Amino acid sequence: MTGGDDMESPAHRRGSSHEGLASFAGVALDRPRIMGIVNVTPDSFSDGGDFAEAEAAIRHGERLLAEGADILDVGGESTRPGAEPVPEQEELRRVLPVVRALAGLGAPVSIDTRRAGVAAAAFDAGARIVNDVTALSSDPRAVAVAAAKGASVVLMHMQGEPQTMQQAPHYDDVVVEVRDYLAARIAVCEAAGIPRHRIAIDPGIGFGKTIGHNLSLLQNLDVLAPLGCPVLLGVSRKGFIARLSRSEAPKDRVFGSLAAAFAGILRGARILRVHDVDATRQALAVWQAIAEA
Repeated sequence: MTGGDDMESPAHRRGSSHEGLASFAGVALDRPRIMGIVNVTPDSFSDGGDFAEAEAAIRHGERLLAEGADILDVGGESTRPGAEPVPEQEELRRVLPVVRALAGLGAPVSIDTRRAGVAAAAFDAGARIVNDVTALSSDPRAVAVAAAKGASVVLMHMQGEPQTMQQAPHYDDVVVEVRDYLAARIAVCEAAGIPRHRIAIDPGIGFGKTIGHNLSLLQNLDVLAPLGCPVLLGVSRKGFIARLSRSEAPKDRVFGSLAAAFAGILRGARILRVHDVDATRQALAVWQAIAEA
């Protein structure tokens, strides 16, 4: 889908794309919100090893809150291209002290996991959201656990598995296929007792997608609005930014990350999952002031 037949202006899209979406996991969606990334991993693509120990991760989460994060997303297993799975007990060891400490500060905490057991333990430790790159599909207990715990969920699209997803991604129409997949996963969650107001959706930029696929999804992000769920967008520091620019290292991709994020906001994204909270908050403050002037 190219969007060539859609003659609506970005301003019209911006005004209609989040109509009726009041809040998610207790966070008001009256303006775009920031989800700060807390990777408790040694091998994440951007900051692997920086916050691999609990104390460092907790301090990092506290810093992101001070910079303006509205939600903190804690993950203990890298899902970068080529990443290997982590044993569940190791994932639990990494994330639970961090979730418990950050939730204890009153922060809305999301657990980034594919495992129902990790999600359940994180909810008991104070998390409010499960952010699953497989849209609660890889663990057969995941949907039931989220429903039973009263959790909010982020359903992401991914083609394939992290180890192989970037080898040869293919779609007949990436926008239609991603939209239809997310619609089907929403239906599964609703049938299990997770109401739509507790569901957010993520097109999965960079997860089993070429540069062309990523650009098509960003250009046509507003096709997800009729699904009736807030759109979460994760473009921060991703590889397609460097390939479109000058092959910058992950930590040097903040400007490209902001450009992609704001293209998403203009097409309906309401939650930005980012590494660079301070820069994103500043850009959002200026954008919001201009939009409301």
